[in-house]
Amino acid sequence: MLHGDTPSPAAANREPAARRRSNMRWTIVGFSALGLTIAYLDRSALSVALPFISREFEISPAIQGVLLSSFFWTYALFQIPSGWLLDRLGPRLVYPIAVGWWSIWTALTAVAQGAASIIVFRLGLGIGEAPVQPANVTVVSKWFPRRERAFASSIFDMGQQIGVALSVPVVTGLAVVAGWRAVFVVIGGVGALWILGWLKVYRSPEDHPRVNAAELAHIRSDQAEMVPDHAERAAAPWTDLLRDGQVWALTFGYVFRSLAGAFFLTWYPSYLLQDRGLSEAEFGLVGAIPPLVAVGATVLGGVVSDRMLASGMSTNLARKLPIITGLALSACIAFTPFVESTAAVMALLTLSNAAHSFAGAAILSLPSEVAPSPDVVGSIAGFQNFGSQLGNIISPIAIGFFLAVSNNSYLGPMIFAGVSSLVSALIYGLCVRIKPVMTFDQGDSRPAAPEATP
Repeated sequence: MLHGDTPSPAAANREPAARRRSNMRWTIVGFSALGLTIAYLDRSALSVALPFISREFEISPAIQGVLLSSFFWTYALFQIPSGWLLDRLGPRLVYPIAVGWWSIWTALTAVAQGAASIIVFRLGLGIGEAPVQPANVTVVSKWFPRRERAFASSIFDMGQQIGVALSVPVVTGLAVVAGWRAVFVVIGGVGALWILGWLKVYRSPEDHPRVNAAELAHIRSDQAEMVPDHAERAAAPWTDLLRDGQVWALTFGYVFRSLAGAFFLTWYPSYLLQDRGLSEAEFGLVGAIPPLVAVGATVLGGVVSDRMLASGMSTNLARKLPIITGLALSACIAFTPFVESTAAVMALLTLSNAAHSFAGAAILSLPSEVAPSPDVVGSIAGFQNFGSQLGNIISPIAIGFFLAVSNNSYLGPMIFAGVSSLVSALIYGLCVRIKPVMTFDQGDSRPAAPEATP
């Protein structure tokens, strides 16, 4: 075109389109959310099916607690190795292998012949699901700038509540219609479809054909350079991480958070069916309310945290205030033994679970905020999630013990959960200190000035 000529309408439209930023990162985090949904559907299935299973095998409350806890034994044990593998091999490879492994062990539960065999299958499931949260945290750290990470974390963390919510009607309906064994065969097959989608869609941002220069610049706008999945990586310095007080604060903060939250993953169906006297039909109708409300609370927590950061608030406050507020409010679960009506109980459980979830997105953004290097985010997330699983191991066994020694009273378990929420809030409030990180301006190899931390 000669100088001074007027561009054609088609050419004029193509130029802005070429500069328009792609949004592949939201598709990627959507796949992460779907992976977590499948994981929580698989792990929650036993909790919902347990009343049916315990009648067939005549399992006592104390042994039920062991069954509910057993998944978390290997899940916790493999958290830190999973984080290390993710730092070395990347989520494109590790994530689908994990989904395939846990789907097999879920389906195998259908052939269980008693409590011992169920424990074996749950141990296998725990190994497979161990990489799921470190993988999701790693994906967000690779695909999102810091100012979008809490919201992005809330998107994938929705999968947790969606999976739990789906487990109530899906597992109950399948168990009533086809028997509890059919439940595990059906949900075990879902993971294969996710694997096909992930292998087709996922790449590092630098290698993805559907990520344009504008989106890549946006992703890298306020974070240090990341190493692509296919590049050679240095081993995570575990000795350095073990000496880092922030790693321990994240770990123990999550221990106490999970001591409270594990109730909703384990004893929640039995509480409503056996202690509160809901029928199976009633439970199918109202049992999904707390996790469904928690979906919205999870997203809200991420939005609030990122909006605080965008307003100019320090990262330290923008991440910690939603955590402390949510965990403190979640302690209302301690009041449930003192109310009589089912409506009041469901209101307290819904509020507690929603507040617990409101804190989740900001918590999941913390590993990438405190990491000394972008390439150890997976390892720090593994340590954090290891703490989560310690709480998940202890909680169902402790509740089973409380029930065994108190004539099946839930007074002790509910107060225990409320106090644990408050302790977790104190740890995040007093012990976690998010330090400034070195960031790089686009096109500049010099470090940008770090933000000030109060």
